[in-house]
Amino acid sequence: MPASAPLPPSLYADTARPPAMTPPLDGDKRASVCVIGAGFTGLSAALHLAQQGTDVIVLERNEPGWGASGRNGGQVNPGLKWDPDTVEKDFGPDLGRRMVAMSWDAPNVVFNLIAQHQITCEASQSGTMRAVFQQNNVAEIESAFEQGVRRGMPVELLDKAAMRQKIGAERYLCALLDNRGGHVNPLGYARGMAQAAQQLGVTVHGGSPAEKVWREGTSWKVQTPTGTVTADRLVIGTNGYTDDLWPKLRKSVVPVYSGIAASEPIPEEIAREIMPHRASIYELGKVTTYYRLDKSNRILMGGRSRQSPISAPGDVQWMVDYAQRLWPQIKPFKWTHGWNGQLAITPDHYPHIHEPAPGVLVCVAYNGRGVAMATAMGPQLAKRTLGGSQAEIDMPITDLKEIPFHALWKTAVAARVLYGRVRDYLHI
Repeated sequence: MPASAPLPPSLYADTARPPAMTPPLDGDKRASVCVIGAGFTGLSAALHLAQQGTDVIVLERNEPGWGASGRNGGQVNPGLKWDPDTVEKDFGPDLGRRMVAMSWDAPNVVFNLIAQHQITCEASQSGTMRAVFQQNNVAEIESAFEQGVRRGMPVELLDKAAMRQKIGAERYLCALLDNRGGHVNPLGYARGMAQAAQQLGVTVHGGSPAEKVWREGTSWKVQTPTGTVTADRLVIGTNGYTDDLWPKLRKSVVPVYSGIAASEPIPEEIAREIMPHRASIYELGKVTTYYRLDKSNRILMGGRSRQSPISAPGDVQWMVDYAQRLWPQIKPFKWTHGWNGQLAITPDHYPHIHEPAPGVLVCVAYNGRGVAMATAMGPQLAKRTLGGSQAEIDMPITDLKEIPFHALWKTAVAARVLYGRVRDYLHI
């Protein structure tokens, strides 16, 4: 029997609330819905199904939040990769408009859920800034601001002087501030969501990898090393840790490691100098860099890391160096943690929702916006699971397709990250 992998070392592993009790599946059980994967997607779907009286069993290979859900930057960012006008152009005025409304409001789903279930996870709805440091990106931010204003979004355009005041650095030319965003301790959030789901009657089994899925009559059977689950419907939300459980699914996304470096707590007077606004920040560059201050005044710097597991701040030294260039006054302080996790990327940079068989719903790939979007997909998946193909949701249902030359993508991603990092450093 494969053992549950221990939680990888990270700041969150040291500081998050204790995990919920999720013993392995023992024997054969039945439920209306079986959810595979206890990250934000699976937990939110299970929670919202349970709110409607559905009996749900969740199967997780390790423990809730073990994957990218418990290892990401903790940023609760609104929106999709593409700006609203592009989304509506790609999907039409009806579906496109609904996609924009749902995805840009996704942070409110997160913070409302946290408030409703009293989840302790250092939640702060202090806004999200999309910042630029290259002149050729300024027009993109100005356009995004105009698109947001046209749709009544709570957005602000910050000029260089405003950015200097809010970030304490000279680097940025402007930024788009969306006041719906913010940040959380993501592992604490995942654990709290698991507990909230359990309180609503969901059964969550950790240490229970789904090894095989097959149709039996009108039901689905899911086999783990220690038992089986029989269910009317399946929801699969395995994202960057997708394996070969379902045909073609693993090769429909590209797993990419994103890393974080965390400092020791810095004094309050320095924290007020560098990030008094306490918003989450992500840069618009060839390779995205993102950062925030947590409740203890630790600096969390994130971005693409090497494409294999890391466990120390020295493994992402470029993030430490970058932070010290932004704020020279933090050089005396130590960096205590470095870690990474796999998120899922799609070629079109949209989340992918599939219905590959009757009663089966798959949702993967948030392209770096998983905290908010995976949570917001929970009620969408619950609606579609219960209502079937007649239940219209606010994201497209697409065919499951393998990415051509999938085996080459890992090497290509590593090369692209290095190339982009050099271009961002040189401002070209």
